[in-house]
Amino acid sequence: MLLLIAFALLAGAGTALSPCVLPVLPALLSAAGSGGRRRPIGVAIGLVVTFAVTIVGLSSVASGVGLGANALRYVAVAALVAFGVAMAVPALGDRLEAGLSAVGRLGPRGRGTGLASGLAVGGALGFVYTPCAGPILAAVISVGAASSGAVVVGIAFAIGTGAALLALGLGGRRLLDAIRAGGRGPGVQRALAAVMVLTAVVMATKLDVRLDQQIATHLPDVSLTAALERSRSVAHRLTELRPRSRFAVAQERATRSADGGGGASALPELGAAPDFANTQRWFNTPGGAPLALAALRGRVVLIDFWTYTCINCLRTLPYLEAWDARYRPLGLTVVGVHSPEFSFEQDAGNVADAIRRLGVRYPVVQDNELATWQAWGNEAWPSEYLVDARGQVRHTQVGEGDYAGTESAIRALLAADGARLGPGARPNGAVTPSAQATPETYLGAARAERWSPGPPKPGLHRFKAPPRRLAPSRFAYSGMWRITGESATAVAGAGIDAQVTARNVYLVLSSAGNRPRRVRVLLDGRPIGARQAGPDVHDGALTVRGERLYTLVSLPGAQAHRLALRFDPDVSGYAFTFG
Repeated sequence: MLLLIAFALLAGAGTALSPCVLPVLPALLSAAGSGGRRRPIGVAIGLVVTFAVTIVGLSSVASGVGLGANALRYVAVAALVAFGVAMAVPALGDRLEAGLSAVGRLGPRGRGTGLASGLAVGGALGFVYTPCAGPILAAVISVGAASSGAVVVGIAFAIGTGAALLALGLGGRRLLDAIRAGGRGPGVQRALAAVMVLTAVVMATKLDVRLDQQIATHLPDVSLTAALERSRSVAHRLTELRPRSRFAVAQERATRSADGGGGASALPELGAAPDFANTQRWFNTPGGAPLALAALRGRVVLIDFWTYTCINCLRTLPYLEAWDARYRPLGLTVVGVHSPEFSFEQDAGNVADAIRRLGVRYPVVQDNELATWQAWGNEAWPSEYLVDARGQVRHTQVGEGDYAGTESAIRALLAADGARLGPGARPNGAVTPSAQATPETYLGAARAERWSPGPPKPGLHRFKAPPRRLAPSRFAYSGMWRITGESATAVAGAGIDAQVTARNVYLVLSSAGNRPRRVRVLLDGRPIGARQAGPDVHDGALTVRGERLYTLVSLPGAQAHRLALRFDPDVSGYAFTFG
């Protein structure tokens, strides 16, 4: 935990000195540079408190009641306008400060524009500053949550960022005090008031969001947290700190001490099953009504963590669907917890389309904030947890495979409840992955591996033509691409070449506006033939419409080939997987 706190403090301080602070910096300096000497402290404290509360939990609460991020932005905009006007009209500012001081009993008496108003302005800025919390905070918070330390980690990040912002505010105040000493006090006050109101206008029109996007695209390395976010050693260390699923660990311990008995009695009790936490839309339930594990007492429940672009999850689906069809009348309820990996997988329409396309008939719930994932201490896609009729977890399976073992556990629990089982389930269309295949990789900079000549960086880049020979399981960009942490979007003359070994090649793709765009597929320098092409490829090309996993290559067995893809502009790629 100490290491996590150190990461959070460092990342927080770096964030305060990064370009994402630019939209709120004018208002921060204006608030800190006017009024009493304690105002900068008030601004820093107010921002830290609001920021900490927001990143730890308020954003989830706002989402749960349907407010969303825009409501918090508008609160901040209103507060900035109010204080900008108060700064421009001294009499109004005195009344406002007096009222705040009376409420909080913190501000100076009389005409003190100090700590109290600073707290209010800083609190408003905290709502808008929250998006500065980047991938490194998300990673640290997720690890902290799994260790029951999300609040401590979030507060540490806020303290780190607050300390750096306080230093900026005090430095700006010294400069403005020097200007005031020259007899320009009233002019400076009016200018600061105008800056605060102008900042509110910029935020109301979301020009600050556009500025952030432009900085991220064209100046990605300016951020002091970029090195942390891309650091493989940091990512590896955070992964090591993430605890394993407590249910999987308990099952391993029970297996080592098993007495060799059979039936349900041989399945250990691994602990009470957590309920579904902070979920969004439900599918395949009457009227979209949510389910609760307490209401499912008396039935055996199979929880499956999945996401619709994960090939490992898709290879598990035939078994889940077969178990649902065969055992639902006998007392089994299968629930899919859709925990997204990419941002577009959070869209309820995309999830609904995937459920319909894949023929999933059992209940599915969106876990967009990974709250249920964290409640279960889950660690991978897919993962299955089997819960008995009393609400105890009795069997786990992390990752695809061992379908016979999971079905045997299902049958044992159903038989213990008196079900007459009959024959087992028969999955349709099950695919066995190849034992020898190129490892998966991502196109976005955050998790890209095995790219030549080196891992891509965020921003707009023109890549040279790839070498004629690539090492096994290596990838190379060509042409112009716009790279983000999550994806890569084709701009002009965009291509990817790779030396892969696989039976099947899959790629997660999307097209801007869901307009149909093409990706040409070449194998060993020639347009891929019908016998080698995946089901999504026709006449040597696939048409990208929806945001999903596409099958590019389908061979009789694992083979080594040079794969080349040529992209229309505005096609985005996310992840390669192989099987």
